[in-house]
Formats: sequence, C-alpha cells, structure tokens
Amino acid sequence: MLEQRRHVLTEALSDPDVGVRKAASEALEALEPALHINMLLQGLKSPKRAERIRCLYALETVRSPRVLPSWLNCLTDADADVRATAVQVIGARGESRALPELAKRLRDEVAAVRMYAAEALGRFRDARLVPHLASVLRDEDSGVVTAAVCSLGKIGSAAAEKYLLAILRDRRPAVRAEAARALALLEWEDSPVKV
Repeated sequence: MLEQRRHVLTEALSDPDVGVRKAASEALEALEPALHINMLLQGLKSPKRAERIRCLYALETVRSPRVLPSWLNCLTDADADVRATAVQVIGARGESRALPELAKRLRDEVAAVRMYAAEALGRFRDARLVPHLASVLRDEDSGVVTAAVCSLGKIGSAAAEKYLLAILRDRRPAVRAEAARALALLEWEDSPVKV
C-alpha cells in the first residue's frame, strides 16, 4: 500500500500544475519514514545512543500501530538521553495510551527525564494528571518543579489550585513566578456575591 502511494506521488511530480508538484513532493517527504519503518524500528534497538535517538525522531511522523510499543520500550532505556527523547516524542505526538508510562517517568532518577515528563503531561490537559504532577512539586530540581507547575496551569483544573497556592511559598523565585502564571489559567466558578 505504501509503495502504491509512493508510485502515484512520484508520477504527480510530473504534473503540469506547480501546486500539485509541490504537494506531491511534500507528501513524498512526509511518507519517507513510513516507507522505512522496519529499519527505523530496528534502529531503536541499536547499541548506539545517537542512532536510537535519530530513529525516535524519525518515527514521530509515522502513523502505525507498531510505533507506540517501540516508543514505550524506549522509556525504560538504560540511557537517560534516549528516555528523555522518548518522553518528548510521545508527548509531542499526544499519545494518550502512553499516559501511565509517561507518569512513571516523573520518578526517573535523572532530572531532565522528570522535567520532560512533566512538560509532556501538561499537553494532555487531563485533570486526572493533577495528583501525578503535584507529587513532584517537592523535587529538588527547579526545572522539574517549574515544568510541573506550568503543566498544572495548562491542564487548568481547579483541583490544582491548592498545590499552586502552596508552591507560591517556594524558596525559588522562578517556581513562584510560574505558580503565579499558572494560577491565572485555572478554571473557576463564578460565585454570586452575598449581600
């Protein structure tokens, strides 16, 4: 099926209309990773870190049920850079089936992985993630805490308010500033004024 698409798009490169030629060229470029899916999935098992990271990024545009399980395996890679990249790619793709595994990365031993996991979870705007993000607000790494606070704001659930109010007393100015911004993003109920 992919080869048929490639063939038709290659023929469209000769279309008399420049817009069709341009669209066919862009489509072929987008289709390229899918044509090499087996090679890219195999590359995720390479002993070379750079190769695994390259393949993670290359698979980001491939829509196949075979991709997510391979990405999930990368979340437990021995190399922190590979784990961090997998978190970023899964988060950017918005793979909600990966939420439990992304939430586990909030407990990763490497701060960068925890930070990217906190950032990724905010993209889902799911109120069920508030307790998971709140659990890292005591992290020693200010980047992790700032990312979690920002994500709590993006999620926008009123359930995050108590955590954001508490973190406004944090010793780190960047964390307090992000908490102030996040509070403005939360949903709220318009209470009638009592006279």
